[in-house]
Amino acid sequence: MKIELGDLSAFAAVARAGGFREAARVLDGSASGLSEAVRRLETALGVRLLHRTTRSVVPTEAGSSLLARLAPALSEIDSALDVVNGFRDTPSGTLRLNVPLSAVRLVLPSIVPRFLAAYPGIRLEVVADESFVDVLAAGCDAGIRYEERLEQDMIALPIGPRIQRMAAAASPAWIARHGAPGHPRELPVNACTRARFASGATVRWQFERDGESITIEPNGQLQVQIGGAVDLALDAAVAGLGAIYLFEDWLKPYFERGELQPILQPWWPQFSGPYLYYPGRRLVPAPLRAFVDFLRAEDSAGA
Repeated sequence: MKIELGDLSAFAAVARAGGFREAARVLDGSASGLSEAVRRLETALGVRLLHRTTRSVVPTEAGSSLLARLAPALSEIDSALDVVNGFRDTPSGTLRLNVPLSAVRLVLPSIVPRFLAAYPGIRLEVVADESFVDVLAAGCDAGIRYEERLEQDMIALPIGPRIQRMAAAASPAWIARHGAPGHPRELPVNACTRARFASGATVRWQFERDGESITIEPNGQLQVQIGGAVDLALDAAVAGLGAIYLFEDWLKPYFERGELQPILQPWWPQFSGPYLYYPGRRLVPAPLRAFVDFLRAEDSAGA
């Protein structure tokens, strides 16, 4: 029984992506080519590996068992082949990062253009995801998260601003209607925009001052999920629908334009900035190694 490595890789990509088109997009290939590769593999093995419907593609029991054993082996093969990349004058390949939307907005814009200019052979793929995922299972090389969400077996490297703050803001019309609160308990919670994480947990507004910590549960008309819907919450805040609680740096352009005004500024809590994280139990791919070296050089230059 002759099994082609390319067919195994195709099956793993489709199973992870949950579809042939999605896998083709990730691999820059064709859905029909992947379908043919999986069909060849199923014929050679004599067992169905994927359940195919018009809406989804999911592994069968046999497919799940194969994928569980196959994924680490394919990862090791990729790492072994990547060793050759170290002999190039400049690294090449694709770097895939899994990051929250806040990092897309506030961290990567100042880093990505200079990194890609320094390494023209590297292609960068950024996946915006608010949930904490296994970066390898998600098909990514590394991620960006905050310290409290990092696992102990991960290597973590500071990226972006080391100190950040959460800020509360409202439009001039909102302040004219409700007044500018001097204490968090004076906030009209029914006029504050709500937000929730992908897990379903709601975002509570945290405030701190002189050792006092206060948590507010907003209860306004509008609730959004953290991610792409944050723009809707910002538009609603500018329109005076509700106060908003977000990263200070995210709100700065709105402050500068006068569309929003800071409220409760002495109570804004600060926290340590995000980290680039990646598994420490495998060889580091050349594009990721180049990114890590770039960040470290930036940090040394700024020290």
